[in-house]
Amino acid sequence: MEPLYHIGFGDEHGAKIAILPGDPGRVEQIARYLDNPRFFHQNREYTTWLGELNGQTILVMSTGMGGPSTAIGVEELFMTGVDTFIRVGTCGGMAEQVVGGDVVVATGAIRQDGTSKEYVPIEFPAVADLTVTNALVQGAKQIGVACHAGVVQCKDSFYGQHSPDRMPVGYELKDKWGAWLKAGCLASEMESAALYIVAATLGARAGCILHVIWNQERGAKGLSNPTCKDISKAIQATVEAVKLLV
Repeated sequence: MEPLYHIGFGDEHGAKIAILPGDPGRVEQIARYLDNPRFFHQNREYTTWLGELNGQTILVMSTGMGGPSTAIGVEELFMTGVDTFIRVGTCGGMAEQVVGGDVVVATGAIRQDGTSKEYVPIEFPAVADLTVTNALVQGAKQIGVACHAGVVQCKDSFYGQHSPDRMPVGYELKDKWGAWLKAGCLASEMESAALYIVAATLGARAGCILHVIWNQERGAKGLSNPTCKDISKAIQATVEAVKLLV
């Protein structure tokens, strides 16, 4: 197979399961939890390492930030033989019970992005694969980290969330944010909707686990609001989930 244009490689890796952080700087960190970790390839935002779990090759590849690069990465990995995708990333908490240092397993995503709308109409839900989701929840339980499972908001604009008052459409952003909170949305991030919709159209499996950095809603209410940037628990939960899937 010829190398694919964006990720830069073909099907020579032999992996069926891919772990997908957004940040290229986290790829090696994740791969070090696997057996025989080794650098594989780098092109654009797609840095790739390989490793093994229970004798099976596992691929770890960064997707960059946002839906477009995530969709391209998933499309091309699927062409090379990958059929199961697990995003491990970060998020900001929204629901009051979600605290910095917890993990959120995204059972579904609010499609406040642009990429997924170029696949299927907005009425089609962005939902995770049940088997992958259950494995992620079980993985979180096995390592003892506080875990919340439910819907997350997937957006395209980081500063649209954090500085809505200076945006011409700030009125819409704030009204929708309030609606998501009332409906029980757990957290906010930027890649899950594209991942779930692309996987659905390909007939692949996808799941997503997110490390909570902090919760702006808790901060606004004067509640304790720790900031935690160490994503190792989310990574460990992902590795345990992959063991179950293997």
